[in-house]
Parts: sequence; C-alpha cells; structure tokens
Amino acid sequence: MTAIAFIGLGHMGGPMAANLVKAGHQVRGFDLVAQLLDQAARSGVSPCTSLAEVVSGAQTVITMLPAGQHVLSVWQELVEIVPAGTLLIDCSTIDIDSARKAHALAEAKGCPALDAPVSGGTGGATAGTLTFMVGGAAETFAGARPVFEAMGKKIIHCGEASAGQAAKICNNMILGISMIAVGEAFVLGEKLGLTHQALFDVASVSSGQCWSLSTYCPVPGPVPTSPANRDYQPGFAGALMLKDLKLSQEAAEATGAMTPLGAKATRLYQMFADEGFADKDFSGIINMLRDKSGTGAE
Repeated sequence: MTAIAFIGLGHMGGPMAANLVKAGHQVRGFDLVAQLLDQAARSGVSPCTSLAEVVSGAQTVITMLPAGQHVLSVWQELVEIVPAGTLLIDCSTIDIDSARKAHALAEAKGCPALDAPVSGGTGGATAGTLTFMVGGAAETFAGARPVFEAMGKKIIHCGEASAGQAAKICNNMILGISMIAVGEAFVLGEKLGLTHQALFDVASVSSGQCWSLSTYCPVPGPVPTSPANRDYQPGFAGALMLKDLKLSQEAAEATGAMTPLGAKATRLYQMFADEGFADKDFSGIINMLRDKSGTGAE
C-alpha cells in the first residue's frame, strides 16, 4: 500500500483516484471544487482542503490539472512542503516547456518526477484501462509502475523528462487528423449513396482502418459504444482535442517541424469550438463537415 496524494479530481482525476483506492492504496484528494471532493469521498478518497493537508505523509503525489500554468503553480508550492524523495507525477496534458520546468523544480528539491499524460478518455479512467505515456528516469519509472497499473492497462516509458508529453502531443495530432479524415469519408460516402454500414464494413478491414473508424466511428450504428450513438456526449470533448492540437502546433513551431495537416486540423477544431460545440465529443466534427459541405466554407 502506498500513501498517495491526488490533486485535481475532475472528469479524469476523480475516477483515477477511485481506482487507486480500489487497488488498496491510501489516497487523499484535493480539488478547489467542493462537489468534486464530495464525489471523490464517496469513492473512498479522503478529502482535504489544502495542499499542505493532502500531501501530509504522502509517498507519491499525482497532479491532474488543466494546463501547464496550473501544474507549475501547484508544483512550485509542492516543492516547498514535501520532503525530498517524494515521488511527483503529473498526469496532465501540458506543453513541453512546462513539463521540463516541472521536472527541474522536482530535481532541485531532490524529488524523483515523471510526466505521465494519459490516453483513453473518461471511459478508460473509470474502467482503469488508461494508457500512460511516461517521461523520466528509468529507475523512477520502474518504481512507479504499480501506481500506474492501478489506473491503466498500458504503461509505456517513452524516455527522459518531457518524453511522455511529447508522445501524447504527437499521438493526439494523429488522432485529430484521422478523425477529420474519417468524417470526411463518411460525408462523401453519404453523397455517393453509400450506407454508413457498407463504408464501415469495407474500410474497417481495408487500408483505411484506424482507431477513429473501428473504435470511435463518428456515425451512429456501426460501433455501438461510440459517442455518435449518444448524441456525441464525450468521451473526449472537442475543447480538449483543440487544446492538444494547439500544443502540437506550439511544439512544431518551436522545433521547426513541418505539420501542415496538424495545422489544418487545429483550424477546423477551432471552428468546431467557435460554433458552439466545444463540449461535444470531438468525433462530432463530422456534423460540421456535413453541414458545411457545398457551402464553400474552409
């Protein structure tokens, strides 16, 4: 059993903390939203009202926060109050620079640290089947594996500090691009008289096969568990996809990488959000593509 402090108990953090409890760990939780603390308490997490309280006695501290600025703000406080040797893990999806700064803060304190963003959405967080993409020292990763295994199914060491964030940003750029491609194909298929099922049956066993099609098909019917069957309730919200695509473009600009499709996908998801669909599942972008077909819109 490990004493774990979990900071950030939202749609992802709450279920992740609950799975740590189920695995037998002693988990304290902190969030600025009282309702989230109440929900976590019903899952067996001990609610705390301050950072100092939540990290008291913790061997491991996990953060799951919206953006790099939030992570750095919290970690700056953490390194002032946790003892050297405390393992610090950030599971947020943030920019590379902030991830490296967080590692530097931990190193200066004498705390091992890992950046470990996740893939799998709220369903994976609840089911304990997340994929963790982890950056940090190999020995630190090895020691933290039991903690990850309580929350996820696949735990991959991607390299040194910030490598986890790099893998997450690249993966989600692929995902954003491929979902647009699948959506475009279904819209074109509709105009050509193809049924959704016929296109799915062909593409899912042919060279067009991809996760966006076979697991998260953006039209109702072929994949009963996809958000398309529940009015595109997330899942993975369009706002989160836009955030990750923007991170990919920041990284591309910083490194000089040419990512024209990533840039185009970012613009399309910005349009999706601007038109009021930021809180819909990102696969719902097919509806925007359908609505704008024949209008001359970008």
